[in-house]
Amino acid sequence: NVMNVLICGSMVSSLCFLGAIAVDRYVSIFYALRYHSIVTLPRAGRAIAAIWAGSVLSSTLFIAYYHHTAVLLGLVSFFVAMLALMAVLYVHMLARACQHGRHIARLHKTQHPTRQGCGLKGAATLTILLGVFLLCWAPFFLHLSLVVLCPQHPTCGCVFKNVNLFLALVICNSIVDPLIYAFRSQELRKTLQEVLQCSW
Repeated sequence: NVMNVLICGSMVSSLCFLGAIAVDRYVSIFYALRYHSIVTLPRAGRAIAAIWAGSVLSSTLFIAYYHHTAVLLGLVSFFVAMLALMAVLYVHMLARACQHGRHIARLHKTQHPTRQGCGLKGAATLTILLGVFLLCWAPFFLHLSLVVLCPQHPTCGCVFKNVNLFLALVICNSIVDPLIYAFRSQELRKTLQEVLQCSW
């Protein structure tokens, strides 16, 4: 039970932190001048503590009452809510970035190339980010949904056998996300290239 609480707590906290990162980026873009007064160190500390406390509490309740349908549906609903939050915030940030890019392009009379590059690069990064998120998290929450919908069906039973694989995919998301940001950023790629060249 302790191991199950730890696993479930880490999963819930991972989802919460992905949502918190999206909110932090949103604030940094739309409230850039007030960012340091909004996101202060004490507030960040309280947010982190609240996420961990909420994750441990919710995972404890989940393990204690896992046989109740409402608990499983609550976890699935939480996943859908986090996905919707991330999608809305990132799409809004992409739209604002492209709008800003078009404004700069008009000033330099190079509107078409800048708009196209901004749209393609931003959309590609957003698609990769949300696509990997879905690929890594959706199978586990599909598993939870099938536990509610068809716990005794033979086809669903085949899915239940792969629960360890689904948990491994969830863990992989924490590894893959930093790589996505690193390799989609020209500055980070350049820094990595310089580090590798220096090491040789």
